[in-house]
Amino acid sequence: MAVPSLRRDKPGVAASLKAEFSRSDGRGSQLLSELLDNVLNPKRPVAEAEGLEWCKCLMAGGERFEDFCQTVRAYDHATLCGLVWTANFVAYRCRTCGISPCMSLCAECFNAGEHTGHDFNMFRSQAGGACDCGDSSVMRDSGFCKRHRSTSGSSIPSVPSDLMMMSEHILPRVIFRLVQHLRDGYSESVSDPATERDIQRTLQQMEPLVSLLEDLTKMGGAMRSILTRVLGNHQIYKDLSSGDFCTGEKTYAKKNYDKYLTALKGSGLVSSEERSASSVLDHMAGASNVTILGATAGAGQRESSDEEEQDGSQGIGKRKRVKFCNGTKDPSIVDILKHKCFLEEILFWTVKYEFPQKMVTFLLNMLPDQDYKIAFTKTFVQHYAFIMKTLIKSHESDTMSNRIVHISVQLFSNEELARQVTEECQLLEIMVTVLLYMMENCLVKSELQDEENNFHVVVNCGEPLLKNNTYWPLVSDFINILSHQSVAKRFLEDQGLLQMWMNFVSLFQGMNLNKRELNEHVEFESQTYYAAFAAELEACAQPMWALLTHCKIKDMEEYTRTVVRYCLDALQDWFDAINFIDEPSPNQVTFHLPLHRYYAMFLSKAVRCQQLDLDSLLPDQEMLMKLMVHPLQIQACLSEIHSNMWVRNGLQIKGQAMTYVQSHFCNSMIDPDIFLLQVCASRLDPDYFVSSVFERFKVVDLLTMASQHQDGAPDPEHEKSMLEGALTFLVLLLSLRIHLGMTDDEILRAEMVAQLCMSDRTHSTLLDLIPENPNPKSGIIPGSYYFENMLSAVADFKAPVFEPGGSMQQGMYTPKADVWNIEFDPIMVILRTVYRRDVQSAMDRYMGFLKQTGKFDGNPWPPYRERALLNPSYKGLMRILHCKTLHIVLFTLLYKISMDHQNMSEHILCMVLNLIELGLDNLPEESVEEEEMLGEEHCSDSWFNGTNIATNLHHIINHVRVRVPETAPEMIREPLASTSSDTTCVQRSRRATALNRESSNTAQVFSLVAERRRKFQEIINRNGSSTIHTPDVRAKTSKWTAPNSTPQLTTTILEVRESMLSLLIKLHHKLSGKQNSYYPCWLEDSESTSRLDPMQQIHGDGTTAVERILIKTAAQSRQNKFSIEEICRKVTPPIPPKKNVSDKKALDKEERRQKARERQQKLLAEFASRQKSFMETAMDIESPDSDVAMDIGSSEKQDSETVYDCVICGQSGPSTEERPTGLVVLLQASSVLGHRRRSTEPKKLPTSDEEKIYPEDTCGTAHDVRITDLQRYFKDSSCLQSVSIGWEGGVYVQTCGHTLHIDCHKSYMESLRNDQVLQSFSVDKGEFTCPLCRQFANSVLPCYPEKNEEKCLWLPCNNKTLHVLIKEVEEQQEQLGMFPVSISSVTNLSKEMESVMKDIRSTTQKKYIDYGKIPGSPDNDFLFMYSVARLNLELELVHRGGNLCLGGAGATTKRSCLNQLLHVLAIHMRLFRIDSAYNPWARLTRLTQVVDSGICDDEKPDVPLLYRDVPSLLMILALTMPQELHKEHFTCIVKVLYNLLYAQAIATFSFRFNEEEREVWKNSAKLQIMDNSEKSSEVLLSHIISELSKGNLYCASNTDQKSMITTTIWSPQSLEYSIQQFCLPFFRTAGLLQHHLFSDDLPCCQQTEEEFGMLARYLRLLPTSLNSNDEVKSFFCLDWPLPALDIVSQWCLEVTTSTESHSKQVMNLLVQDPQWSLPRLLRLPENYNTIFQYYHRKACVHCSKVPKDPALCLVCGTFVCLKGQCCKQQSYCECVLHSQNCGAGTGIFLLINASVIIVIRGHRFCVWGSVYLDAHGEEDRDLRRGKPLYLCNERYKVLEQQWVTHTFDHINKRWGPHYNGL
Repeated sequence: MAVPSLRRDKPGVAASLKAEFSRSDGRGSQLLSELLDNVLNPKRPVAEAEGLEWCKCLMAGGERFEDFCQTVRAYDHATLCGLVWTANFVAYRCRTCGISPCMSLCAECFNAGEHTGHDFNMFRSQAGGACDCGDSSVMRDSGFCKRHRSTSGSSIPSVPSDLMMMSEHILPRVIFRLVQHLRDGYSESVSDPATERDIQRTLQQMEPLVSLLEDLTKMGGAMRSILTRVLGNHQIYKDLSSGDFCTGEKTYAKKNYDKYLTALKGSGLVSSEERSASSVLDHMAGASNVTILGATAGAGQRESSDEEEQDGSQGIGKRKRVKFCNGTKDPSIVDILKHKCFLEEILFWTVKYEFPQKMVTFLLNMLPDQDYKIAFTKTFVQHYAFIMKTLIKSHESDTMSNRIVHISVQLFSNEELARQVTEECQLLEIMVTVLLYMMENCLVKSELQDEENNFHVVVNCGEPLLKNNTYWPLVSDFINILSHQSVAKRFLEDQGLLQMWMNFVSLFQGMNLNKRELNEHVEFESQTYYAAFAAELEACAQPMWALLTHCKIKDMEEYTRTVVRYCLDALQDWFDAINFIDEPSPNQVTFHLPLHRYYAMFLSKAVRCQQLDLDSLLPDQEMLMKLMVHPLQIQACLSEIHSNMWVRNGLQIKGQAMTYVQSHFCNSMIDPDIFLLQVCASRLDPDYFVSSVFERFKVVDLLTMASQHQDGAPDPEHEKSMLEGALTFLVLLLSLRIHLGMTDDEILRAEMVAQLCMSDRTHSTLLDLIPENPNPKSGIIPGSYYFENMLSAVADFKAPVFEPGGSMQQGMYTPKADVWNIEFDPIMVILRTVYRRDVQSAMDRYMGFLKQTGKFDGNPWPPYRERALLNPSYKGLMRILHCKTLHIVLFTLLYKISMDHQNMSEHILCMVLNLIELGLDNLPEESVEEEEMLGEEHCSDSWFNGTNIATNLHHIINHVRVRVPETAPEMIREPLASTSSDTTCVQRSRRATALNRESSNTAQVFSLVAERRRKFQEIINRNGSSTIHTPDVRAKTSKWTAPNSTPQLTTTILEVRESMLSLLIKLHHKLSGKQNSYYPCWLEDSESTSRLDPMQQIHGDGTTAVERILIKTAAQSRQNKFSIEEICRKVTPPIPPKKNVSDKKALDKEERRQKARERQQKLLAEFASRQKSFMETAMDIESPDSDVAMDIGSSEKQDSETVYDCVICGQSGPSTEERPTGLVVLLQASSVLGHRRRSTEPKKLPTSDEEKIYPEDTCGTAHDVRITDLQRYFKDSSCLQSVSIGWEGGVYVQTCGHTLHIDCHKSYMESLRNDQVLQSFSVDKGEFTCPLCRQFANSVLPCYPEKNEEKCLWLPCNNKTLHVLIKEVEEQQEQLGMFPVSISSVTNLSKEMESVMKDIRSTTQKKYIDYGKIPGSPDNDFLFMYSVARLNLELELVHRGGNLCLGGAGATTKRSCLNQLLHVLAIHMRLFRIDSAYNPWARLTRLTQVVDSGICDDEKPDVPLLYRDVPSLLMILALTMPQELHKEHFTCIVKVLYNLLYAQAIATFSFRFNEEEREVWKNSAKLQIMDNSEKSSEVLLSHIISELSKGNLYCASNTDQKSMITTTIWSPQSLEYSIQQFCLPFFRTAGLLQHHLFSDDLPCCQQTEEEFGMLARYLRLLPTSLNSNDEVKSFFCLDWPLPALDIVSQWCLEVTTSTESHSKQVMNLLVQDPQWSLPRLLRLPENYNTIFQYYHRKACVHCSKVPKDPALCLVCGTFVCLKGQCCKQQSYCECVLHSQNCGAGTGIFLLINASVIIVIRGHRFCVWGSVYLDAHGEEDRDLRRGKPLYLCNERYKVLEQQWVTHTFDHINKRWGPHYNGL
């Protein structure tokens, strides 16, 4: 039956088969099977369209497939969205609604949910993801959108059995066909390119089939449940897979199955001997079992053995592997890859094909089905090891990593599911085993410590696995599952797992070892260090933080103890492996000690959160000593690196030092290290610890009382900074409380304050710089409410401001005054600075605050801060401050500083005083008397009797025995006979004292301490130092310099006779520069010292610090107080000879300073004088007194010619014909005026399909239409003088106001051409920067030479009648071309005039110049030239705000070059003779015969005067007149043109009346009898209506009346107002022209209503009889040369005679509206998301694709592709092309995906910035943070202003060429 069925149509066959299935005989199943054998035959292409159509029809059971889909969707009961997306998809994450930090929402669900006020961000998906809307395990129900809010399942009916019946039978075969195709297409040798292509072809072929399955998953829950059953059914898989079920060829099925088995074997997964790496010791039987890793036997062993032999560490590798495999016990891991269902095999193939995107999407689309989710998660876990093994071998590991995480994050974010697979499938064991396996191939022998006897192996950071972060997906999953408490508990309970994990962590312990280069610079700087830091952070620290998150409660204390125990065991193993005894190897450092840090962090958590006893978690003293060695070595090496001792290792070593303290790493690196050292210091002998510190910092040699010492390990230039480093480290160690008792609030506050004190910060920078818990699942959310509250408590917000240069500022946070006053902590700043300069920056800002508030005027020292209380567990840390070793160091340093020894610095003194003050603030509990008694009992040396600093401060040291070179100044003196102390004796007794205290410890510890002491003592004795090193400083008495040969050391006794108190008081004298400057304050006030608060003296310099210490000392004991008083009574200085020397030096120094200041003042005064003189000449355009500086038309009466200063050669002089001077100008094409509209409101940017922007109502379009209409009906030459062009593509000329000689400019350009420095401008295009102000320019505008005798001609002469003036103007016009300065006489000036004219023409495109029908005709040039003048006047008007109410010279005029420009244009325009036949002047002032157009059919008529643009006529008449244009002639021209303009206004408004109104007006005026009838608007209106009615013009307009708004009632008042508004644009243009030609100051008015009258007076149009206070009417200005009605009749006749040819256009041509609003950019929506959501998915109009980088033109709203090759035309990309068409070379584009604006200017572009800022006033370039952005109106106004004023080139500095590629 199958064959005949195939002949029928598909729906029919499907329907009949469905009917067969309803029978019980099973025939339907057989028939379907036969049909499917044919349709899904393996020999046919897998995704053949015919086959897919059959499958769809059969599933639909005869219905249309679309109808079937709709029916099935009706039974969808799933409440999850589950939309799957791939990389680069824009999604949202709401932290307020999220339970898991991985939650994400699609845009549709996010926008439909309630997230207002939530902490959310938009992000571009890196790896892909799925929408979690509706999943209550990942997010809170309140965040679900309306569609996915929980609905009761009862409302959805159950699925009818017959609906899905066919699908159940067909889908197994469809899926099996897919599996067959995957089996057939795979080939093992992936490295071969041909095989690669085959695999790609296989994937492409199956895409339609996978798409079909994907479509099925989108039908909803009903279809997904069928698919789940098919994919998970073992029996179906067994029947189909083995080939028994098929009725087709058995041979194919067998061959196909063999290919599958081959693929399994080829993956190293099937072997009878091989087992999982985790069970390598348990040889279990089972022939068909499949191992996970295959790393320990067979092929796997062979693969890795080569590498092991290479490293010479094969034994080590094996040892480690054996050690790793004690975690997994369950044999079920072994046969996990025995595939039992389709789902398992499909996942296997997905892995083999390296996760093709389509397959991943299909598998993920099924996840809303819960049964599938569980089955798939288990399958994924079973294949996990295989997945990772494939990843390691993959060539595209990045892509594959992303796709793995795309899947795993959906599975492991659910805690219940993660717990289930952890228990059932041993997920944790698999993960840790796989991690170990991954790293095994990267191991190298560690060279730390004892290179020969080191058995430790570490990862090699240069391996691709680490360098490329290939381990990332696995670590990411591991952290994800550890974020679930139940899983973390299981991990911590399993001791085998913990042991494996510690083994894993130990592989990173000591990696990336650095060895200091001592001789030559390292040849190759390895950049692998960042891989090492990233590996420790991601693979070790983040899992640690995930575990620590769960160890906050008391219930978890046993787990914490277990981890601490395992850490200590692992550390002990490590010390044994590297053969460590007690001293680190010199000149070696590794920054990677994860085991130390695990131990430290769990210790901290145990004490802080679980209140465990610290001592119960600590090892013995010997282990503590070992533990402190390597972290201390890092601190010492940090100091060495910053002291440039590692300079030969290259820059990378500095990079490591900076990364170690950088904000993302410090929480996991330096903080735990410092804490561990604090713990060690609190439990070890303090003398031993302090000795170790100074020895490790290599400054022991420096701590001698002698002024010189034998050179030690560091070079002398490094000694000072190393000593500073050692002391700073001690202060840090004793001051920091991050892990010693500070609360989370206090830590966050301290971190914030430290960062803000270094610099004002933006919100995002601050978030980035505050060290957060690196584990993103920890619940500590950046930007949380908690963070914001703290920020508002410590900082003030500074809103974004604009600097004068126009550069954009971000919103910044700056510390509050109280923060500087009370909380600024330099120690915290030092800890957190990546760059040392930041510390200085913080101090500079602190000094600024003190000066501003008047607290301190000098140079302040870092303020001392009292520290937070210590947790009692760490009290022992303060013992360091009370040990003799430290006190002897402090004494030695105070002595050396007071004696001015070399290598001492202010920073050293500051740290010394800080340590003393810390000691005084943290005194031991036993009393001073007890301390003194104890001292006498145990100590016989003359250093100090006890260990209490309060006692030791007043103890006097008389003599010290030192060993110094024979030439040292100490040897010159007479040695003293009696000495009570020498260094050796001191050290010996100190050692005894210290060790007696430790005698309770074990003998072993005792001996180790003694050994350490002995070594330390030997170093000190050998170098003749006192106890510990301090930087050497030159002795005051002699300027001794060391000879070349090392002098012999000899012992001498140094007389000291000082106590620390006496040295402090001496230092006070020294710092203050006065003898006996210190006087105890309590002697002035009889009250007790307890009344004094030393902490009030926080802000100040060294003297303040000393005073504060002395007050605190006096308050501690009467003995100290008495000692201070005694010392102060001694007025004689200790060494008399030094007094005179120091006084003299001080005096000399002061005198020199005074002289230097005087010299400086004198120089400054001279410079200021020169500057003033210069400003008054070259820059006097800025001077507020001079309104029109340097304008040629200056009307100042002066005897000499205008003098110009050349800014290149500096010479002053007039501009001459032979050596002309020019203005530096920038010529640029502009379309700004063309974008003006009638509406005062700017157009809104469309953000929906309904909104549109129509360009028809722009100024540019209107003028283009007008000129086209005129050219159709009138003579071309006449048309080209009837309008102005340049509204689009006109040339705007602007100047900085500086002048230079033309020849100097040429030399300057030549030098720029030869300059090889990269410039942001193109010299070949004539571009340069002004030599003086560096403003961008591209031409020089010649200044016309002024002649004195001409000046008088510019002034108005006596009053003549209008008729006389008209006659004079006419006569002068006839002299055209006869003007004496003709360009025929070739001079340098005339050449430059021609040259600049060429520049002006070449500035714009040809299409914006050639409007005539004959290209290149003189008429075109003439039109272009007067249009340039018109454009520049109109633009100045726009810059003034669109009117002249403000009057004056105006800011724009001060730098105006219009006068010079008008000269250049006038000289060129005079070369054109205006044909007298259509000279406008004659037609304006005389009655002429109007020629009927019908007479001359061959020639078109001239343009009627009523059609002509009056401002254009003004430009023509003014610029073609001789240069000595009299003001009265100019006024005459304006008067005549005003008559025409008035007639045009009346004619225009007559067309706006309806028929009845016209009749009323026509008749009303006739009844009026007026004396001044010719000036009456009513009479003229009536006359014009009558005249135009003759040509039936109004009939054409009547048809349009209905569309016009006629609700206005035209009264005489409204008509008067309208006429004034119509005439105002002309008045403004004429006023500005008069202002520039005659340098008249423009008047001003208070209100815009007064502007018409003000300008009428200025232009002298009003009759003299009118008083200044009288109201001005428009007809007052009329002054007719002939009877008004006659001349108006003539003008109307010109129109009516030519009407027939263009009756339809009469309205357009006659009805003019010269009023335009100011140019505006488009109005943008408040919220950026509105733009983004509409445009980022919008398809391009031209190529119909969604652009990769969409952009919007903010001028016209056009949507364009940035850099899009698809829309490229003639090598121009779309943005560049649009900038030429829309802005004549200037384009302003908003980049949708980046939120920034780019500006294109000609051949250059720059990134302007963003007008959208977040709530903290900050840009979000490239939308990296994804926070909501809001329009910053101030910025947008600045952008608009720069566009309108053409100042992009001047204000924006970072320009680059775009090569037409934008």
